[in-house]
Amino acid sequence: MNYLENVNKKLEKLKNKKDILVLGIESSCDETSISIVKNGREILSNIVSSQIDIHKRFGGVVPEVASRNHVKAINNCLTLCLNEANLTLKDIDLIAVTFGAGLIGALMVGVNFAKALAYANNIPLIKVDHIKGHICANFLCFEDLKPPFLCLLTSGAHTELIKVEDYNKFTLIGASLDDACGECFDKVARVLGLPYPGGPKIEKLARNGQKNISFLKENRELKHTFNFSYSGLKTAVINYIHKLSQNNEEINKENICASFQAEAFDELIDKTIRASKMLGDDYKNIVIAGGVSANSYLRDNLTNKASKENLKVYFPKISLCTDNAAMIASSGYYNFLYNENLADLTLTPKARIDV
Repeated sequence: MNYLENVNKKLEKLKNKKDILVLGIESSCDETSISIVKNGREILSNIVSSQIDIHKRFGGVVPEVASRNHVKAINNCLTLCLNEANLTLKDIDLIAVTFGAGLIGALMVGVNFAKALAYANNIPLIKVDHIKGHICANFLCFEDLKPPFLCLLTSGAHTELIKVEDYNKFTLIGASLDDACGECFDKVARVLGLPYPGGPKIEKLARNGQKNISFLKENRELKHTFNFSYSGLKTAVINYIHKLSQNNEEINKENICASFQAEAFDELIDKTIRASKMLGDDYKNIVIAGGVSANSYLRDNLTNKASKENLKVYFPKISLCTDNAAMIASSGYYNFLYNENLADLTLTPKARIDV
């Protein structure tokens, strides 16, 4: 009997099983993570091996370095994950793995590891979209949260407004047309001489600065849409810093960070609230996802402005904002419930996936 025949038999049995244990695998960028989640909501273990300290010396993620370190870390992550949950691979019902979007080499490590585990143990394999995984991080934090809702996804590679109609039904209603918000933060931080990752460093300096610099005029073309553009803001801030440097003028990093952060987030906040109101009462819940959602300015100002419009905002725990396998396991569970994205041993990673 081949792998697919065994898997199909197991899937039939799982339909009547009360508790489904999903092993999630995440390796899309510079975090190697393996997690076990029960029924898409309860984390039994979540191991994350970060490469931030490794990539700091380069000022950003180096794909080849990331791939090699995933290879070194992934098997140990599995051992730690199973030990923490006091389980073995025989207890696992499904394996969910990030197959995109992300760095191809990094993704390949996770995908091939997942396929080997699935084949060796006759466990069904589910492919997970990294972006949809970020959305599911909130299901792990809020027991009462369920679709429909509006999601603001903001990370190093993505800035999107997504209409979440059901656990596996998503409609993109707005996105950045160039740089993502998090990417913009990293590039501005680099010019300011701040270490990678730039977002937390900018946030820290901004707390002691004043929002007294205007970098860009309002983009009239995007004003009445739900799309964003960060390339112009990035260039304007960099040009401002270069001009001060060339004129031997003082570079007040605190004020630059405070002004840049406000300009980057205020448009996100306003358009998110406007989109929620446009979609109507079914979308009065706003879910935030992605690494940038850890920023306190975004959290405080979006929550305050949304409350004035009788809208409720959900932010994941800080530990689940960045890349982790628990969110992938959660997404894998809902794929299983909807009988979607079952993969076989021909699964290959993709650098880009459209919502």
